[in-house]
Amino acid sequence: MRRSWCAAILAAGMFQTASPQGPAVLKQTIDLPQVEGRIDHLALDGARQQMFVAALGNNTVEVLDLAKGVRARSLPGFHEPQGIVVLPDSNLVAVANGQSGDLVLLDARDPSVKRTIPLSEDADNVRYDAAARRLYVAHGSGAISAVDPARGQVLGEVRLPGHPESFQLERGGSRVYANVPAAGAVAVINRQTMKQEATWLLAGGKANYPMALDEEGHRLFVGCRQPAKVLIFDTASGRQVGAFEISGDTDDLFFDAVRKRLYISCGEGFLDVFQRQDADHFTRAAHVATAAGARTSLYVPRENRLYLAVPHRGDQKAEIRVYEVRD
Repeated sequence: MRRSWCAAILAAGMFQTASPQGPAVLKQTIDLPQVEGRIDHLALDGARQQMFVAALGNNTVEVLDLAKGVRARSLPGFHEPQGIVVLPDSNLVAVANGQSGDLVLLDARDPSVKRTIPLSEDADNVRYDAAARRLYVAHGSGAISAVDPARGQVLGEVRLPGHPESFQLERGGSRVYANVPAAGAVAVINRQTMKQEATWLLAGGKANYPMALDEEGHRLFVGCRQPAKVLIFDTASGRQVGAFEISGDTDDLFFDAVRKRLYISCGEGFLDVFQRQDADHFTRAAHVATAAGARTSLYVPRENRLYLAVPHRGDQKAEIRVYEVRD
């Protein structure tokens, strides 16, 4: 009886491994030896085929050689590294330290520390506006700061009603959309004036941590942990227009603009793939078993690759899993 039930589930596509026929196929694993604790965000340096991994619990930044598929070096001296981003036009890597509240700028070629910019505690997510050559950093009990990386100066700051988690920058406009879990809302910010313009309250979801933006389709996707679901907002009107259930403990989600999909990494131990049916409706295309606590990821559209961070837990080793995204 149990065998028939399991077979029915697999046949229905409710539970999948990363099979060669699926939309996300495991192609490679890269070990992270001696890395303990939680792993936070990832950043790709495409020019040098290296990846920077914020090993928060290890107080290190791990540097991977993607061409060789190995950890090239481990950089010590960080204090709960969280947000991380590569600035390709200046060969810099920006790392936000949660414990010290510093933004550290590394030279991607060495990598050595070039500059340290003090902000405030819990410096977290980092985004880069390449057109304006400006960094945006979430930190403190409620702030996002604009930083000039060339001069190491804080150019402005917007205050928010709680610590901001994931946030997204419009490419064709001036808006910043920021998750503020303490307020149960998305804060809409004008990054030219550095002022909050609107508050979009969440309906039916709390603990909103990850976020993705479909700018062309005017949709914002907000990942919630309580309960586990994605809420959909219309960015033109600010209205919540849809929602669907996902796996538990999500920390990253990405919108694939070519395939009209969402990739959602969840600490419960799954990578969820949802396919868009129309602007406000998605159906699950895959439910890929991963590893406990593997909730942080990075999707790289030009490479059709999704990188998933797996922490060390018992017999489960710390590693980065590389998935190929397919049609």
